[in-house]
Amino acid sequence: MKSVLLHVQDDDGMESRLQTALSIVRSSNGHLSCLHVTPINAYVAFDNFGGTFVMNDIMKALEEQEARMRSKIEAHLTHEDVAWSYDQTTSDATHALVSHGALADIIIVGRSRHSQIAAYPALAMFGDLLKASRTPILVQPEGNKGLDPVGTAVVAWNGSFEAGNALRAALPLLQQASAVHIVAIDEAKDLDFPSLDASEYLSRHNISSEVISDSKGSYTVAEKLVATAQTLDASYLVMGAYGHSRAREYWFGGVTRSTLVECPVPLILSR
Repeated sequence: MKSVLLHVQDDDGMESRLQTALSIVRSSNGHLSCLHVTPINAYVAFDNFGGTFVMNDIMKALEEQEARMRSKIEAHLTHEDVAWSYDQTTSDATHALVSHGALADIIIVGRSRHSQIAAYPALAMFGDLLKASRTPILVQPEGNKGLDPVGTAVVAWNGSFEAGNALRAALPLLQQASAVHIVAIDEAKDLDFPSLDASEYLSRHNISSEVISDSKGSYTVAEKLVATAQTLDASYLVMGAYGHSRAREYWFGGVTRSTLVECPVPLILSR
């Protein structure tokens, strides 16, 4: 993956997100694009008469925080042997990431809330981002040390078009993995795209893989996927994002949303 877009914001997962981005860029001799987005709604409040006004104190605090964050990251990147750039914008986060990510190979985001915008809904942003963007999204969990491109990869498989799209999108990473496991939980027998077809597809790209068919038992599918990834000491998990109507608060199917919340390793989503 030659072009990596990193979402920069002040949160607990920023350092691990940066390390994952650097690992991917180094492994591909690619380019890291850092995008610092300040949500425009952070500046605006409503008065009792339905009008809006800009909160100058909050604006000043956020601008100072942005300057500190930029200085910190640029100082770090100066000592890294990678090509990089840094952009800052005040905008809707989803719109900015979709726009800047149109020609990126992957967008890296985190699960943590913004440190100064406590109400900023991270999961809702993921749903909007998945709906609007065709670029794969890597969700970096807080506390994880970062993605190892030559580590073990786990691919969640349910025979859907979304799973196939996720598999194809992750090919540049899967080609570097030391081991690839295709995990099918309670796989139906009449799938149009069974897990063995996924393994055969990878073999055409000179990627060896092992198919693991298992039952979820007393677990949910998300719990079983996470447990399997941990057992295999996975560096990352690849899966299709399965959506429902926007009538729901978040644009996720149950398995996607639960896995996103629970997964302790980087999660690569496509739809």
